[in-house]
Amino acid sequence: MWAQFQPWLIEQARRLARLLALAAVLLVRAAWALWRLARPSVVFALNVLVALLLLFEEWGWRPLSNLLARLARFRIWALAELWIAGLPPYGALVVLGIPSAIIIPAKLIGVYLLATGHVATAATVILCAKLAGTALVARIFLLTKPALMQIAWFKHAWDFFVPWQESLFAWIRATWVWRYGRVVKWRVNGYLRRRWKTLRPRIEDAQARLRPRATDFARRMRLRTSLAGERLLRRLQGL
Repeated sequence: MWAQFQPWLIEQARRLARLLALAAVLLVRAAWALWRLARPSVVFALNVLVALLLLFEEWGWRPLSNLLARLARFRIWALAELWIAGLPPYGALVVLGIPSAIIIPAKLIGVYLLATGHVATAATVILCAKLAGTALVARIFLLTKPALMQIAWFKHAWDFFVPWQESLFAWIRATWVWRYGRVVKWRVNGYLRRRWKTLRPRIEDAQARLRPRATDFARRMRLRTSLAGERLLRRLQGL
């Protein structure tokens, strides 16, 4: 009986194999046709995404790092930067991760505000936390980079990442999205410069008018503080 049943099983197995092969071919053709239709949109979306990352590096990472570098004129900030720059490799790695941990509570507060309906306040808190965190990470990385490069796995990852990033950014800079972004940046800078030239005389005039008031207000506040201190001292002496 098995001898009679075996040829039928073999034939059914061959039919199933042919059916699966046909289904696989049809599936591949359908996927290829779908990819041909979706490819322009996907490539465009990727171009925009990576261009935005590049714009963030050039317009966000570097300017924020340079902005924090100006704080080095204050002695406390300068001493803190000297201490960070002198950390050992793994100490530098720990300090590099501190800003990300610090802004987590701020982001949680932003999420809570968003959940309670304070959309504008939540967006402001999250944006400020993101900018502050990015600025701190950028500045700390510049200070700790020599120490971080002494860690073997970090240096290996950096040597792998940087050439890939540079080749990717070179490709992005050749796309129309990047070129259009540069045009937008040039127009925005021009607009801001023109607005600043227009507003600067008004601001300087307002400062000139407000300076005597501010000086008088500061003088009166110092006088009131001095009198309040004297009255408090007399009361303490009378006890």
